[in-house]
Amino acid sequence: MTQHPKSSREPATREPIVFVVEDDESVRRALTNLFQSVGLEVELFGSAPEMLENKLPDVASCLVLDVRLPGLSGLDFQTELARAKIQIPIIFMTGHGDIPMTVKAMKGGAVDFLTKPFRDQEMLDAVLAAIEQDRKRRESDKKIAHFQALLETLTPREREIFSMVSSGLMNKQIAAELGLAEITVKIHRGHIMKKMGAKSLLDLVMKSETLGIRHIKP
Repeated sequence: MTQHPKSSREPATREPIVFVVEDDESVRRALTNLFQSVGLEVELFGSAPEMLENKLPDVASCLVLDVRLPGLSGLDFQTELARAKIQIPIIFMTGHGDIPMTVKAMKGGAVDFLTKPFRDQEMLDAVLAAIEQDRKRRESDKKIAHFQALLETLTPREREIFSMVSSGLMNKQIAAELGLAEITVKIHRGHIMKKMGAKSLLDLVMKSETLGIRHIKP
């Protein structure tokens, strides 16, 4: 049974990390020097199983991955990570790239596919773009988790009214659809705004959009 790296819950205050999986020691050394020259942390692995044994720190990161590796290939490793729901942007590198291989990698969500020998700037651009992508995803995930936690504090009735308010229905319309007094809807709406930490109706609607809440009429 294949082990999967797990994200460890460390404070996200560390510098971004570039993970490198490459069996050629000279390439690993060159990449380390390149990434450290722009202030990035680097963690090196000679094979995919080696990385699978380690916990991934909870910081913005990316994976520079050789396609042809001993044992588990780079493309197979990409599939394993996806199966384990580990979202890390991948930059593939290969000395023997071909079109089908590139297509498979990009369809699997790879950020870039670089053919050796590549220019240093080419690799740096790809890595910095990948780290920024990962940073944005992490921020988005945290925001969604926070909104989800707020949503959990709503009663079933408040959730129902929340979805209707977010769909643009007025208090009077909601009251008619649910068979409630308009003042009751107004009170519920006030509770929803407070619990969801919404400063305005627009803010509340934006939170519902982030959570993917939709009102489906019976």
